[in-house]
Amino acid sequence: MSATDRAVELTRAAAAAADDKLAKDIIAFDVSEQLAITDVFLLCSAANPRQVRAVQDAVEERMIELGAKAVRREGEREGHWVLLDFADIVVHVQHQEDRAFYALERLWSDCPVVPLR
Repeated sequence: MSATDRAVELTRAAAAAADDKLAKDIIAFDVSEQLAITDVFLLCSAANPRQVRAVQDAVEERMIELGAKAVRREGEREGHWVLLDFADIVVHVQHQEDRAFYALERLWSDCPVVPLR
């Protein structure tokens, strides 16, 4: 089984919203084979806490336009690593230093990459 068409649609929209706010290193992994809780992890980096929040806001606005609402949010106050759970996809917006330290790409490198265009 692979990510649903809906999950891919949301992933591409979230990636575009993040890109509009100049997020860097945007990548998505199809984790549907490994996890029962979601289909896709989308990862992106921001240079500072203000940009992390701007990316978060842009992603949430775009998801609402598509009829998807976050069922869970974590890390909003700190502005270093925000997790947005939309059920079909989970978006990680990380400060560049946190992204390098936690290296989520290594954890999910055996999963297929979701094309973002």
